[in-house]
Amino acid sequence: MRPTSPSTSCTLTEAVFGYAHGRGDRPALIDLGAGVVYGYRRLAAEVTRGASGLVRRGARRRQVAGIHVDSAVAQTLAVHTVIAAGGVAAPITSGCEEMADLLAEWDARLLITTPRLADASLRAVEDSRVRQVIAFGQARDTVDFADLLLLEPVPLPFLDPAVQPALLIDDGGVLTHHDLITRMNALDEGVELGKSDVLLVTWPLRCSLAMTTLLGLALMRGSLVVVAPGLSPDELSATIHDFGVTVVALSDGAIQRV
Repeated sequence: MRPTSPSTSCTLTEAVFGYAHGRGDRPALIDLGAGVVYGYRRLAAEVTRGASGLVRRGARRRQVAGIHVDSAVAQTLAVHTVIAAGGVAAPITSGCEEMADLLAEWDARLLITTPRLADASLRAVEDSRVRQVIAFGQARDTVDFADLLLLEPVPLPFLDPAVQPALLIDDGGVLTHHDLITRMNALDEGVELGKSDVLLVTWPLRCSLAMTTLLGLALMRGSLVVVAPGLSPDELSATIHDFGVTVVALSDGAIQRV
Protein backbone atom coordinates (compact mmCIF):
# COMPACT_ATOMS: atom_id res chain seq x y z
CA MET A 1 0.00 0.00 0.00
CA ARG A 2 1.29 3.45 -0.89
CA PRO A 3 2.27 5.50 2.18
CA THR A 4 0.06 8.48 2.88
CA SER A 5 1.54 11.76 1.61
CA PRO A 6 1.44 14.61 4.11
CA SER A 7 -0.60 17.56 2.92
CA THR A 8 1.27 20.50 1.48
CA SER A 9 -0.70 22.58 4.00
CA CYS A 10 1.66 21.37 6.73
CA THR A 11 5.17 22.68 7.28
CA LEU A 12 8.26 20.82 6.09
CA THR A 13 9.12 20.03 9.71
CA GLU A 14 5.69 18.48 10.28
CA ALA A 15 5.91 16.51 7.04
CA VAL A 16 9.39 15.11 7.65
CA PHE A 17 9.31 14.57 11.42
CA GLY A 18 5.61 14.34 12.23
CA TYR A 19 5.77 10.58 12.90
CA ALA A 20 9.39 10.42 14.09
CA HIS A 21 8.73 10.05 17.81
CA GLY A 22 6.42 7.11 17.18
CA ARG A 23 9.24 5.44 15.26
CA GLY A 24 11.37 5.61 18.38
CA ASP A 25 15.01 4.60 18.18
CA ARG A 26 14.68 2.87 14.83
CA PRO A 27 17.66 3.98 12.69
CA ALA A 28 16.86 6.91 10.43
CA LEU A 29 20.22 8.07 9.08
CA ILE A 30 23.58 6.33 8.87
CA ASP A 31 26.41 8.58 7.71
CA LEU A 32 29.30 6.23 6.93
CA GLY A 33 31.69 9.09 6.19
CA ALA A 34 31.11 10.71 9.58
CA GLY A 35 30.68 7.41 11.42
CA VAL A 36 27.37 8.55 12.92
CA VAL A 37 23.99 6.85 13.34
CA TYR A 38 20.81 8.75 14.22
CA GLY A 39 17.52 7.20 15.25
CA TYR A 40 14.21 8.84 14.39
CA ARG A 41 13.40 10.10 17.88
CA ARG A 42 16.84 11.59 18.43
CA LEU A 43 16.96 13.26 15.02
CA ALA A 44 13.55 14.88 15.46
CA ALA A 45 14.33 15.94 19.02
CA GLU A 46 17.61 17.61 18.07
CA VAL A 47 15.98 19.45 15.18
CA THR A 48 13.14 20.83 17.30
CA ARG A 49 15.24 21.57 20.38
CA GLY A 50 17.96 23.09 18.22
CA ALA A 51 15.38 25.28 16.50
CA SER A 52 14.05 26.39 19.88
CA GLY A 53 17.61 27.22 20.90
CA LEU A 54 18.08 29.35 17.79
CA VAL A 55 14.88 31.26 18.51
CA ARG A 56 15.94 31.80 22.12
CA ARG A 57 19.27 33.17 20.89
CA GLY A 58 17.53 35.69 18.65
CA ALA A 59 16.89 33.94 15.32
CA ARG A 60 14.06 35.57 13.39
CA ARG A 61 11.67 34.39 10.71
CA ARG A 62 12.94 34.62 7.13
CA GLN A 63 16.53 35.33 8.17
CA VAL A 64 19.07 33.50 6.02
CA ALA A 65 21.46 31.11 7.76
CA GLY A 66 24.53 29.91 5.90
CA ILE A 67 25.40 26.22 6.26
CA HIS A 68 29.01 25.18 5.65
CA VAL A 69 29.47 21.59 6.81
CA ASP A 70 31.31 18.43 5.78
CA SER A 71 28.89 15.59 6.49
CA ALA A 72 25.40 14.56 5.49
CA VAL A 73 24.18 14.26 9.07
CA ALA A 74 25.41 17.79 9.88
CA GLN A 75 23.77 19.16 6.75
CA THR A 76 20.48 17.42 7.54
CA LEU A 77 20.44 18.68 11.12
CA ALA A 78 21.45 22.20 10.14
CA VAL A 79 18.99 22.58 7.26
CA HIS A 80 16.00 21.29 9.19
CA THR A 81 16.88 23.14 12.40
CA VAL A 82 17.06 26.46 10.58
CA ILE A 83 13.82 25.76 8.71
CA ALA A 84 11.98 24.71 11.88
CA ALA A 85 13.07 27.98 13.51
CA GLY A 86 11.48 29.92 10.65
CA GLY A 87 14.73 30.72 8.89
CA VAL A 88 15.97 30.17 5.35
CA ALA A 89 18.65 27.48 5.08
CA ALA A 90 21.44 28.27 2.61
CA PRO A 91 23.96 25.41 2.12
CA ILE A 92 27.36 26.67 0.94
CA THR A 93 29.81 24.52 -1.02
CA SER A 94 32.15 27.24 -2.28
CA GLY A 95 35.49 28.44 -0.94
CA CYS A 96 36.12 30.99 1.79
CA GLU A 97 36.26 34.11 -0.39
CA GLU A 98 33.06 33.33 -2.30
CA MET A 99 31.38 32.28 0.95
CA ALA A 100 32.09 35.71 2.41
CA ASP A 101 30.48 37.36 -0.62
CA LEU A 102 27.42 35.12 -0.39
CA LEU A 103 26.92 35.78 3.32
CA ALA A 104 27.06 39.51 2.67
CA GLU A 105 24.71 39.26 -0.32
CA TRP A 106 22.18 37.26 1.72
CA ASP A 107 22.53 39.55 4.76
CA ALA A 108 22.98 36.35 6.78
CA ARG A 109 23.13 36.66 10.58
CA LEU A 110 23.99 33.04 11.34
CA LEU A 111 26.42 30.44 10.02
CA ILE A 112 26.40 26.77 10.97
CA THR A 113 29.57 24.74 10.45
CA THR A 114 31.59 21.76 11.64
CA PRO A 115 34.85 21.84 13.63
CA ARG A 116 37.02 20.91 10.65
CA LEU A 117 35.63 23.84 8.65
CA ALA A 118 35.33 26.27 11.56
CA ASP A 119 38.48 28.30 10.80
CA ALA A 120 37.44 28.90 7.18
CA SER A 121 33.93 29.75 8.32
CA LEU A 122 35.19 32.29 10.87
CA ARG A 123 37.35 33.97 8.23
CA ALA A 124 34.37 34.19 5.90
CA VAL A 125 32.17 36.00 8.43
CA GLU A 126 34.68 38.72 9.26
CA ASP A 127 33.24 41.21 6.75
CA SER A 128 29.63 40.08 7.02
CA ARG A 129 26.73 40.77 9.38
CA VAL A 130 26.88 37.24 10.79
CA ARG A 131 26.75 37.46 14.57
CA GLN A 132 26.65 33.79 15.51
CA VAL A 133 28.69 30.85 14.28
CA ILE A 134 27.42 27.49 15.51
CA ALA A 135 29.44 24.29 15.16
CA PHE A 136 28.55 20.62 15.54
CA GLY A 137 31.23 20.13 18.17
CA GLN A 138 33.70 22.31 20.01
CA ALA A 139 35.62 24.88 17.96
CA ARG A 140 37.22 28.22 18.76
CA ASP A 141 34.88 31.26 18.78
CA THR A 142 31.79 29.19 18.00
CA VAL A 143 28.72 28.03 19.89
CA ASP A 144 28.44 24.26 20.18
CA PHE A 145 25.18 22.99 18.68
CA ALA A 146 24.86 20.73 21.72
CA ASP A 147 24.52 23.84 23.91
CA LEU A 148 21.40 24.89 21.99
CA LEU A 149 19.72 21.67 23.08
CA LEU A 150 20.20 22.59 26.76
CA LEU A 151 18.44 25.96 26.63
CA GLU A 152 14.99 26.42 28.12
CA PRO A 153 12.51 25.65 25.30
CA VAL A 154 10.50 28.43 23.70
CA PRO A 155 7.61 28.12 21.23
CA LEU A 156 8.58 27.82 17.58
CA PRO A 157 7.09 30.41 15.22
CA PHE A 158 3.87 29.79 13.33
CA LEU A 159 4.71 29.33 9.65
CA ASP A 160 2.51 29.43 6.56
CA PRO A 161 3.98 26.67 4.35
CA ALA A 162 2.59 28.21 1.18
CA VAL A 163 4.64 31.40 1.50
CA GLN A 164 7.29 30.76 4.16
CA PRO A 165 10.74 30.54 2.49
CA ALA A 166 12.73 27.49 3.54
CA LEU A 167 15.72 26.82 1.27
CA LEU A 168 17.97 29.07 -0.78
CA ILE A 169 19.27 27.16 -3.81
CA ASP A 170 22.34 27.49 -6.02
CA ASP A 171 20.77 29.73 -8.67
CA GLY A 172 19.62 32.21 -6.03
CA GLY A 173 16.02 31.01 -6.03
CA VAL A 174 14.10 30.36 -2.84
CA LEU A 175 11.83 27.37 -2.22
CA THR A 176 8.98 27.45 0.27
CA HIS A 177 7.90 24.63 2.58
CA HIS A 178 5.14 23.86 0.07
CA ASP A 179 7.66 23.74 -2.80
CA LEU A 180 9.90 21.25 -1.02
CA ILE A 181 7.07 18.94 0.00
CA THR A 182 5.79 18.98 -3.58
CA ARG A 183 9.28 18.06 -4.85
CA MET A 184 9.51 15.24 -2.33
CA ASN A 185 6.19 13.75 -3.38
CA ALA A 186 7.10 14.05 -7.08
CA LEU A 187 10.42 12.25 -6.50
CA ASP A 188 8.55 9.35 -4.91
CA GLU A 189 6.31 8.69 -7.91
CA GLY A 190 6.88 5.18 -9.24
CA VAL A 191 9.06 4.16 -6.27
CA GLU A 192 6.81 4.60 -3.24
CA LEU A 193 9.37 4.51 -0.44
CA GLY A 194 8.19 2.85 2.75
CA LYS A 195 9.37 2.11 6.27
CA SER A 196 10.90 -1.21 5.20
CA ASP A 197 13.15 0.44 2.60
CA VAL A 198 16.88 1.11 2.91
CA LEU A 199 18.00 3.98 0.68
CA LEU A 200 21.65 4.34 -0.34
CA VAL A 201 22.88 7.83 -1.27
CA THR A 202 26.36 8.27 -2.73
CA TRP A 203 26.01 11.88 -3.90
CA PRO A 204 28.49 14.54 -2.76
CA LEU A 205 27.22 17.21 -0.36
CA ARG A 206 27.35 19.87 -3.06
CA CYS A 207 24.09 18.43 -4.40
CA SER A 208 22.32 20.32 -1.61
CA LEU A 209 18.83 20.66 -3.12
CA ALA A 210 18.78 17.04 -4.28
CA MET A 211 20.04 15.85 -0.88
CA THR A 212 17.49 17.92 1.04
CA THR A 213 14.66 16.66 -1.17
CA LEU A 214 15.70 13.01 -1.08
CA LEU A 215 16.55 12.73 2.61
CA GLY A 216 13.39 14.63 3.48
CA LEU A 217 11.34 12.17 1.45
CA ALA A 218 12.99 9.12 3.01
CA LEU A 219 12.57 10.44 6.56
CA MET A 220 8.97 11.38 5.84
CA ARG A 221 8.30 7.80 4.70
CA GLY A 222 10.10 6.17 7.63
CA SER A 223 12.90 4.63 5.55
CA LEU A 224 16.50 4.11 6.62
CA VAL A 225 19.00 6.32 4.78
CA VAL A 226 22.63 5.23 4.34
CA VAL A 227 24.91 8.00 3.06
CA ALA A 228 28.27 6.89 1.65
CA PRO A 229 29.78 9.25 -0.94
CA GLY A 230 32.70 8.28 -3.14
CA LEU A 231 32.33 4.50 -3.13
CA SER A 232 34.29 2.36 -5.57
CA PRO A 233 32.29 -0.24 -7.56
CA ASP A 234 33.40 -3.00 -5.17
CA GLU A 235 32.56 -0.89 -2.11
CA LEU A 236 29.18 -0.05 -3.62
CA SER A 237 28.30 -3.72 -4.08
CA ALA A 238 29.45 -4.57 -0.57
CA THR A 239 27.47 -1.70 0.97
CA ILE A 240 24.30 -2.70 -0.88
CA HIS A 241 24.74 -6.25 0.41
CA ASP A 242 25.73 -5.38 3.99
CA PHE A 243 22.87 -2.94 4.63
CA GLY A 244 20.20 -4.71 2.62
CA VAL A 245 19.76 -1.71 0.34
CA THR A 246 16.46 -1.69 -1.56
CA VAL A 247 16.61 1.72 -3.27
CA VAL A 248 19.55 3.68 -4.68
CA ALA A 249 19.91 7.34 -5.59
CA LEU A 250 20.94 7.83 -9.23
CA SER A 251 23.33 10.46 -10.55
CA ASP A 252 20.50 12.33 -12.30
CA GLY A 253 18.69 12.94 -9.01
CA ALA A 254 16.13 10.14 -9.41
CA ILE A 255 15.79 7.04 -7.24
CA GLN A 256 15.45 3.44 -8.34
CA ARG A 257 14.73 0.12 -6.70
CA VAL A 258 17.60 -2.35 -6.68
